[in-house]
Order: sequence, then structure tokens, then C-alpha cells
Amino acid sequence: MTKMNNETIEQKLAKYHEFFSIEHNFSINILPLELTKVTSFERFLADMPTPFKMASDMKSIDQSALRPLQALSGVAGQLVEFLNHQSSKIDLLIGYILSQQDDEEHRYQGIKFGGGGLLFTANKAFKLAQLLEMKVFLLNKNCAVYCYGEIIEVQQNQDSYLHKVIFHFIREDDREILVRNSLHEQSKQLQALAQQRNQDSKI
Repeated sequence: MTKMNNETIEQKLAKYHEFFSIEHNFSINILPLELTKVTSFERFLADMPTPFKMASDMKSIDQSALRPLQALSGVAGQLVEFLNHQSSKIDLLIGYILSQQDDEEHRYQGIKFGGGGLLFTANKAFKLAQLLEMKVFLLNKNCAVYCYGEIIEVQQNQDSYLHKVIFHFIREDDREILVRNSLHEQSKQLQALAQQRNQDSKI
């Protein structure tokens, strides 16, 4: 959970940069929120769509169950491999269910995300300090996160507007999902870069 009632813009930017973030293209649904709706973290949880609650809870249970088994080998190792395979099938199902929550009417292009917030582009400028209901879709990872955000910076970029958003309300399990996926995406990008350098050196 994050609260930022009377913080300065510098404090909010510091919170945004508190976590690592990675450039990555993803879809995001955004709806402006009225201040009257953002009353408490409990109200936020109550308003969270069921598929997002279910998906996050299932992933947390999965991680907790598999973690103690990772170091096992032999027959137990085969069991871990089987359980990982079953987990992957559940992830695919969750990804499909979450994809149905992606509303084209409210879809925007995300370009960077991390544990502190995200960046998205739009052909219109949202107001600074506007509170947002957000559905962040990382469907290539078969996951999505529901949260509230606050716009802390708006920059014009040719014919579009770049918005920096910090999380206002987010479950810690969901923040962990974003952190884990940002680090995983960084690892993939570094591997791809190393592979490209190796190919270039052979030319």
C-alpha cells in the first residue's frame, strides 16, 4: 500500500525512483478517478475486479509452494519439474482470463514499469496529480496488476504526451510481481544484447 496525501513532487519522484524500472512495451487500461472514490486501501481492495484478486493470489500460492522444492534433486526433482509444468498451464489459463479484462476503449501504451510506478503515452494530456484506476497487462508473462496511480509528471513528445505515474494504492504481492518481472525483463534484454554483440564480433 502507498499513501502520498501531502507529499511534495520531489518526494513522489523519489518514491518512483526507489525501485528499478525497465523499458518494455505493454498495454494498460486507464480510467480517471474521482477523489471521493479514493477513500481507503480497504475500499480499493473491495473495488478490485475478481480476476485480478484470483490471479495474484494463485501466483503467490504457486511461488510459496514451489520455493522449498527448488533445491531438491532425483525423483523429487522430477516432481518439481512436473509441478512447474502444471504451474505453466495454470499461468496460461490465468493469462487468458486476464486478457478478457483488457478494454480497447480505455487502452493506452505503457513503455516502462517497475515497483514504484510506470510510464505511458497518450494522444491527450491527463492532468497533473490526476488519480487513475489502472489495469497493467504483462500478458507475455501471463500476468496483470490492478492498482491506483497518481500522475506526477507530464511531458509533450512530438504528437503525444508522456505520463509518469507513481502507485497510490497497490497490494504488496502485486508490487512484487512487477519487481520480479522488471528484473526478468532486464535479464532477457541483457542476454539479447550479449548475443547480438557476439554475432557482431564474428562478422
